[in-house]
Amino acid sequence: MTTTDDSPAATTARPSLRVARERFLSGRPLPQGVPEEVVAAWRRARFFGVPHDLEESVACPPHSGESTLLGAARPVLDRIVPALGVGGSLLVLTDERLRVLWTAGSVPGFGACTGLSEQEVGHNSAALALRTRSRAEVHGPEHFLDRWQDVSAVSVPVLGPENGQVLGTLTVASRLCAAGPPHPQAAFAEATVAAVETELRARAGRGERALLDAYVRAARGPDRAVVALDGRNRLVSDAAQRLLTPEVLGMLERTAAGARHRDVTGVARLPEEAGCTARVTPVRLDGRTIGIVAALEPLDDPAPAAPASPPPVTLTGSSVSWRHAVGRAAELVRSGEPLLLTGERGTGKSALARELSGPDPVQVADAARDAGLDQALSAWQPDRLLLLRHAERLAQPGVAALNSLLDQHPDTRLLVTYTPGAPAGPCLQRLLDKLSARSVTLPPLRERTEDIRDLLPALTPRPAPGQPPLTWTLDALRALEAYPWPGNVTELAHVVRALAEHRRVSGPVRRAELPDAVREGPAARPLSPMEHAERAAILEALRRHGGNKARTAVALGIGRATLYRKLREYRR
Repeated sequence: MTTTDDSPAATTARPSLRVARERFLSGRPLPQGVPEEVVAAWRRARFFGVPHDLEESVACPPHSGESTLLGAARPVLDRIVPALGVGGSLLVLTDERLRVLWTAGSVPGFGACTGLSEQEVGHNSAALALRTRSRAEVHGPEHFLDRWQDVSAVSVPVLGPENGQVLGTLTVASRLCAAGPPHPQAAFAEATVAAVETELRARAGRGERALLDAYVRAARGPDRAVVALDGRNRLVSDAAQRLLTPEVLGMLERTAAGARHRDVTGVARLPEEAGCTARVTPVRLDGRTIGIVAALEPLDDPAPAAPASPPPVTLTGSSVSWRHAVGRAAELVRSGEPLLLTGERGTGKSALARELSGPDPVQVADAARDAGLDQALSAWQPDRLLLLRHAERLAQPGVAALNSLLDQHPDTRLLVTYTPGAPAGPCLQRLLDKLSARSVTLPPLRERTEDIRDLLPALTPRPAPGQPPLTWTLDALRALEAYPWPGNVTELAHVVRALAEHRRVSGPVRRAELPDAVREGPAARPLSPMEHAERAAILEALRRHGGNKARTAVALGIGRATLYRKLREYRR
């Protein structure tokens, strides 16, 4: 397996990997030096029930649903297809679920596929690129399938322009590269993806402007209850906010999604208890529908309805990546077998694990406090769910105890949270390999920034009696959505609670009230530790002096020209 760097697999001779794969398939011991990541990939394919001798699937048309990615990629792909040559390479575009959207060219053995997920075809470069969010290569015997043993493939993820979310992958497959990595068409694949992402940015900007213009036109006038949606963006007037319920909003989101395929002009069908009606108008750009504007009107005598209770913070979010992760975790935990939740610090792994455990008694073990699990395992009852937090902090005895427990009782009810960081030792890696086929990675907040507006009310403390709830200006919301949130939801919660508890002004939160790093946004380039400290000092001085650069320069003891130069450097 390879990425942009040479992988351990690259240092293993191809014949050795072929022998190792044959031994793996026949259940014999593997030779020394086989890369652990390759063996783990083969194990996952076996767990998913992928037959190694899977024949070429019956050719069928690519996924035919409406796709923003395909619409932006098709002009680019049509231009570069002639560069593939004749019968030498295959180009494959997939969506974020690795469903094939578009193919061109051919490679003997690769065959026609409807999807490239590991559950369907085992280890491959597209699945690896989706998981690592970086260029990935898989060569010959690293694949699980027999028919891909003489194929080399390189895949590059396609990232969305708004939030960096992975929208899909682009793969170039060819005959097995005798020289190994890097794949000879790796640069070609990366350049193609860069062109597709440029087209996505151009289209996204125009679509957002069209939606905003339609919203502004519809919202003119006092107390107009107007909602504009396009599946990614949501604009809601104050009057509409008072009428909207989660059910009504969900119905309008589905109407916006359906508007791309059929005419939705007129009165939308809302739940009986909605208490309002919605007249829908499509928003069009270049002759196609990109979203809707809905004008809400309250019913004359709406039936009283109990206020809907908000979902727990751990389940809040409507982004595709978040709903997919939560849904997958809920599906796996229902089976009663072990589940591994991974993700960056602050993504909500422990909170989601508690939510998934339900009302049944739970034995909680925290490796940060009990690294050997002496206390937790001695008090644990086998009929209880064991929730292990911070598995990355386990000491050797604790890892050995868990490995032994899973070897003897593979159906143990176990929920494990793990934050990747330092390289895992051999025993911990063995534990992670056991759980890898039943693992869910929670996306970081920077990859689901569309959920921030849903998270804010859920994270805001209940206001004191007689006090208005915390609200936000559009400029403040944009700053929150632009910030990368290295501490994820935990960091956002700290910011929201601090503002709710300490601000002394009334009205919505303005951008100027946000912490310096959030208000100014991330630097445009990676900064050294010294530059980080210098930038923080300059931003704090600017805040103290109300943004006046002349007074700031005097306070810092530098010239104005130097201050301007440093600010320009941080924006490059």
